[in-house]
Parts: sequence; C-alpha cells; structure tokens
Amino acid sequence: MKETHLRQDRQTVKVGLIKVVQDLFPGEHLKTAYSINEGVFCKLAGSALSTREVRQISLKLQEWVEQNNPIEFVKKDNGYYQYKIGESFVNVLYPANTYSSMVEPFKIIPYGAGFIVDFGDSAQNGPAPIIPPDKLSLTYDKTQRWLKNINIELVADVNAYVEDGKGLEIVCMAEALQEKELSDIADMILAQHRSLRVLLISGPSSSGKTSFAQRISTQLRVNGLRPVPLSLDDYFVNRAETPLDENGKYDFESLEAIDLALLQRQILQLINGERVETPIFDFLSGNRSPQTRPLQIGPSEILVIEGLHALNPNLLPHINRGIFFKIYINALFELNADYMNRIPTSEVRLIRRLVRGDRFRGTHPEETFNQWANVRKGEYKNVFRYQEEADVMFNSSLLYEMNVLRPFAEASLAKVTEDSPHYATKERLLNLLSFFKPINGGKVPSNSLLREFIGGSIYFDKRFEE
Repeated sequence: MKETHLRQDRQTVKVGLIKVVQDLFPGEHLKTAYSINEGVFCKLAGSALSTREVRQISLKLQEWVEQNNPIEFVKKDNGYYQYKIGESFVNVLYPANTYSSMVEPFKIIPYGAGFIVDFGDSAQNGPAPIIPPDKLSLTYDKTQRWLKNINIELVADVNAYVEDGKGLEIVCMAEALQEKELSDIADMILAQHRSLRVLLISGPSSSGKTSFAQRISTQLRVNGLRPVPLSLDDYFVNRAETPLDENGKYDFESLEAIDLALLQRQILQLINGERVETPIFDFLSGNRSPQTRPLQIGPSEILVIEGLHALNPNLLPHINRGIFFKIYINALFELNADYMNRIPTSEVRLIRRLVRGDRFRGTHPEETFNQWANVRKGEYKNVFRYQEEADVMFNSSLLYEMNVLRPFAEASLAKVTEDSPHYATKERLLNLLSFFKPINGGKVPSNSLLREFIGGSIYFDKRFEE
C-alpha cells in the first residue's frame, strides 16, 4: 500500500484545502494534525470550526475540484514543493498533481474542533464509516496541551533550543513527560489490580513496544506488583501450518499464525492460578521446541503480553474483558514542520526501523524499504483497526528524537546508491531529516525508548549486565 502523504491525488486535496481555507478564513492557518487510518484530522491553528464552517469548506473544496483549475509547480526550495494556484502560493512537503480534478475521492467529516478528510470509502471499495478516533484524539490533544505549556509547537522551536546550546534541556523535558505518563499508567493498573490479571500491549512496528513493556514493568514493581512476561511469538504454529498470504508467502502477521487454542487454554489456566508449561518457539527451525517453560502467576503478579495482536478481541474472545488492561502505543510525532505540513508518523517509524535494522539487526536499508509496504499492510489489517479497544494510549514519540536520529539515519541512507529502486525514498527521507538540527545521541538517557533504536539501552545492551 502507498502512504497518504505519498499519493499525489491525496496531496492535491491538501493543496486545495490550504487554498480554500485561505479564501474562506483570511488570516487563519490550516493545521494538519494527525492521520486516522485512511484519513487525516485537520483544524485551524488558532480557533475551532463549527459544523456549518466545515460544510462550507467541503462545498468550496468540491467546487474547486470540479473546476479543474491548473496547479502550477513553481520550484522546490528549502525542502518544500511550491505551487501557485491562482494568485496564491502553497508550500507542501510532498508533491501534488497539476490540475485540481486529479484527486482521490474523499469526504469531509466534522470532528471535534475541526474535521477529518476521509479517503476510506475509495480505499476500501465500498461504504466503510470511519470509527471515531476518540481515544487517539485525546492522546494527541494531551500532547499538544503539554507542548503549549512549554511554548513549543513547530520543528523550528526545537531547533532554536539546539542552536542556543539547550538541547539537553529539551531531552530532559521530553523524557520526564514520558516517565510521568508511565507512572500514571502504572498507578491506574495498581488501582484496579484486584480484578486485573493480564496487561495487553500492542502497537505498530517501531513504536517502541518492547522498551515500553520493560519501562512499565519497572513502574509496576515500584507499585508492589510483579509483572510476568509472556511472549505471543512462542505461540506460533509450526512453519508447515503457517497460513499463506495472497502471494503464496508465509503470513507471520496473521492471527491464524498463532496457536489460539493453546494460548486461550493456558491464559485461562494461568488466571485461575494453575501452573502451565508454556511453549518455546525455535525460530531457526521454524518449529516449536520440545522444551517448555513452566509458568504460574500469584495474587500480586500480573501477566504482561506484548505483541501485534494483543488488542484484537479475537485473540482471547471467551475470557472476561474485566481482567484485561489494554494499552495501545504509537509514535504520534508531536511537531509540524509548519502549520500546514505535519511530519508523518509513519515516516518517523520508518526512520526508527531503518536505523535499528542497519545498526543492530544486520538489515540493509534496501531490505527495510522492501519490507515496509507489507509491514504497513499488516498494521492496517491487525493493529490500527483495534486501537480504540485500548484502556489507555501511550505516545512513544519524543519531540527531540528526529534531531538525534538524523546523523544515524543519514549514515544508513548513505548505503542506498543512485541505481537503487529505493533512491527516491532515500532522497525523500533525507529531505525530511534536513529540517532537524542534529542533537548528540550521547545526551539520550540509557533507559529512553529511543535507545531501542540507536543503541545503548539498559534493557538490550549486554554491557549493562556486566
């Protein structure tokens, strides 16, 4: 699948939106905030929109599309594609088409203080009403309130700290916020611990699930609870039983790749206080090991399950929902390049994955790019659709992370040559990284979620065990 920000017919809608908002609300700025499956949430930077005003935007935008107005590409400058529409100039991070009729079908749906531009119907070839992203919206709004408190809103604001020699101050503030969020979640779990038996953690690729599970486990221990980890990966069926995708390849991200019957039976036994022999999956042979691992959870213990399908209601369908505490984690990057141009969350996660794979997993950047489309397809199928099932959401993004990731990512991207089919992706990511002033990675604390990707984590680096 292709990302919204990389689809020129969707970027053309955005260019039109910027133009329409300029015409309808002189002096106001359109802010593209965050993505919602096949849509994007937008609002005005300084004021709320009424339902009537959203309808005005929708009608005016549809009118602009139908007029088939020319969109003149002027130049690429300072990382932006500049277009001229009538007498107006518009700057965007990703290219658009040259006529206003060249758009993907869309709907403008009033939501909160703004609206959602929804491309879902066309993407799914049929009516598929968007699920109101209430918890996602609350998570985003919470982050934005914090940024307002510290007077930071755009990438340029963080860069100003770096240029003034205050990069460490930004690092400390961002890390302190995450520690507070982790502590608050652990307190919520403690308050309900008499009924809770299982902690379920899910999120898309490179959202920091593994580090989060370690960090929240530490906070639970502080609260007197003993977390007991259980890996869904150990419940994979043998390779010969693994389902195939439409291309005839093993579909390891399918729910059916897990031995659901065994998992569900053992979870029931564990919450009833029984001792079970949990499986161990041998990834080298692709089969379950003959060895097992004994496991039992006591009254002060809580089972911690982290994985792609952890929030899927079909994972543990016949067990009382009241014993679960579900956490969804994603890297909702907080900063925009400017009001009208957000830094796509998926680009940040791709850069995280790129750096980690190149530095620690022996994965060449070319292979990371080859895998990414299937990774994203699996996220839409198995993760995003269940995010609103969560009891709480955690934003793993750090407002300084792209500044730290920049030199690491640039080193990895240098391995992608001009004759590579992914050279355009390399250039796109380098362009995005150019907006961020570098911060020395040595300033990142050893327990930071970011350490999962740049190295030096107390949870994964063997040096800390010595």
